[in-house]
Amino acid sequence: MKGWADFRAVKEAVSLEAVLRHYQVAGLRRRRDQLAGRCPIHQGTRDDSFRAHLGKNAFRCFACQAGGNVLDFVAAMEKCSIRDAALRLQQWFGASRSLGPAAGPQLARWTQRQAELVREKESYNAPLGFALRGVDPDHSYLEYRGLARATAVEFGVGFYGGPGLLSQRIVIPIQNQRGQIVAYAGRAVDGGPPKYKLPAGFRKGLELFNSHRAIATGSRTVILVEGYFDCMRVYQTGRPWVVALMGAALSIEQEKLLLAHFEKLILMLDGDAAGRAASQAIAIRLSRRCSVVTVRLSSGAQPDQMSDGAIGRLLAATM
Repeated sequence: MKGWADFRAVKEAVSLEAVLRHYQVAGLRRRRDQLAGRCPIHQGTRDDSFRAHLGKNAFRCFACQAGGNVLDFVAAMEKCSIRDAALRLQQWFGASRSLGPAAGPQLARWTQRQAELVREKESYNAPLGFALRGVDPDHSYLEYRGLARATAVEFGVGFYGGPGLLSQRIVIPIQNQRGQIVAYAGRAVDGGPPKYKLPAGFRKGLELFNSHRAIATGSRTVILVEGYFDCMRVYQTGRPWVVALMGAALSIEQEKLLLAHFEKLILMLDGDAAGRAASQAIAIRLSRRCSVVTVRLSSGAQPDQMSDGAIGRLLAATM
């Protein structure tokens, strides 16, 4: 990488907490100004070996003995030099140009922008700026869940064997309404807990899964389901105007997104008690602002467990 790397300026301007969010390090427990959990550098199994001291902007792993500041952390994660780590941090965290020896005013502006980003993070999920590589769409788990290969490829879903939080899981890219990846969800394939992993700091209530594809169709009708696989299974029946809550609760932000782009809402939530209660609550909440139709599934049923034909027949009656 080319450019001037001001090590001191970068260490002062970029917090270790922001870097941990960038790497989607999940499962860290906070106690006062410390975070503790599994080491993201050597992918250890101990859930207390890694310690991040936010006040000191420093970290240490008592298992692999890695430690230092934000530059050391990025160098260890990227397996690069300290200089390249500094250049990466300058690029990732919004420096409009490389910091040079006379970077006082520029550093002040950059530091101010970092503070603004911290305040803004509650109102949006920042795009990741990268995509995981080596994702296998041919894993047998996807076939077991009834997902066609073409659907898996379209959504970027597959088994990820690389390093990091989502290693050895089915990864599902989550995109905002503009199509930018803001997080990955990781689904366990062996049934072990947790069923899903999401990065620390990601707020799923700000997004609707598959919203960018649904909006791009120009349809004024949208189908609302609960989960990722529900959404993808409905999508592959030829109905791309489908979005998922990633849960059973509709947030204010999700409501605004639905009403801004669609006039008719077809609720196809799960057939369990939680799904039916959520359907009723959403229908009451939105029926005065848009047309709402509820598809009532049989007791305990959910879209991702139904055949494409059965999904199609239920939805055909509502269109």
